[in-house]
Amino acid sequence: MAEQQLKAEHEHDAVCSHGGGKSDMPSIHSRDVIVKEDIMTKAKELSEAIFRSEEVQQYRLAEAQINGNTRIQGLIAQIKKKQKEAVAFEKTFKNPDMVKKIEGEMEALQDELDGIPIVTQFQQSQADINYLLQLVVSIIRDTVSEKINVENAVAPDPETCSD
Repeated sequence: MAEQQLKAEHEHDAVCSHGGGKSDMPSIHSRDVIVKEDIMTKAKELSEAIFRSEEVQQYRLAEAQINGNTRIQGLIAQIKKKQKEAVAFEKTFKNPDMVKKIEGEMEALQDELDGIPIVTQFQQSQADINYLLQLVVSIIRDTVSEKINVENAVAPDPETCSD
């Protein structure tokens, strides 16, 4: 009897665990799923276009060169080691003088790393890709916002027009 009562109070025939009444879950219609699939398809196409872009190709080339360069990898490893040392001297040993000394050593290593042309190219390609991605997001955001504003716009009342 209680089961029949729950069914009568619902818009569907299933017995729910939410205690009766209307469900707070939004219903999804098949047309919504098709639209989302269309958006996902377009997003995948856009991501492929971005992946094939000159900026991403330059990034991948620079990354491969950096990964294959023993000098660069050695500098990166030294910087990481110094970072761990600095944390240890700051947190465990409470020695601010050693922390400053290690930070100076890290800065010198970073300057040496930054002086290598392929590292500079890699950093620039990262910045270029970030700019490209931010640009795409901005265009999508602005276009959607503009279309929402146009669709929600209300025509002025003819009595208040000055024409």
